[in-house]
Amino acid sequence: MTLPGPIRIDALLTGRAVDYTRPGSRSAIDKRPVSDVVKVDINGIVGDEQGDLRVHGGPDKAIHHYPFDHYAAWQTDIGAQPVLAQPGAFGENLSTTGIIETDICVGDRLRAGSVVLEVSQLRQPCWKLNDRFNARDMARRVQNTGRTGWYYRVLEGGTLRAGDALEWLERPWPQWPLARVLDVLYRNMLDHAALADMLTLPLTPSWRKLVEGRLARGEVESWAKRIDGPALDA
Repeated sequence: MTLPGPIRIDALLTGRAVDYTRPGSRSAIDKRPVSDVVKVDINGIVGDEQGDLRVHGGPDKAIHHYPFDHYAAWQTDIGAQPVLAQPGAFGENLSTTGIIETDICVGDRLRAGSVVLEVSQLRQPCWKLNDRFNARDMARRVQNTGRTGWYYRVLEGGTLRAGDALEWLERPWPQWPLARVLDVLYRNMLDHAALADMLTLPLTPSWRKLVEGRLARGEVESWAKRIDGPALDA
């Protein structure tokens, strides 16, 4: 099996959690580029924050990677908004060009700087994207287009900086590119064989619960709370 070649990290971004758009909400989605060397531990980039640790951050969502390749398509779809002029629009920590969801697989292991990462899951878009882009259906658009980005867990901490290369070390599940996971989650959502096959992967606990729930109930879970969020006038 031939692994992909190295991909340059064009931008490394972090953010601070601040009060957000709806009462009681906080977010660190407004990530800004950093040029210095950063330390990385099991929870991601030291100093990077998340607004709601119940659903963001933690070891299984330690680092968020969003391809800058998608930005041109978003500019075509929703217009050249200022937030799309540079990386960080989607709250990503890593920005690259040259690799998207069709090119990377669940469980891929990569080295970045002195850090070893493992692809843990796709990003499941939430309502905070709606407010960031001032579009009530932005989270749903991200989900429907498959331009979601993905998360890494940190297998070995260390340091990295913008300009370092992402280098593939291992691809244990080449049959499971993230695009296939997207298809099972959001298109062919009750494909029993595919769901059962997904259970052989190193799924995060929340995703294992999701897949087992679909198999047990024969129905798709509600996305309303995640995608629509609390009422705007709450």
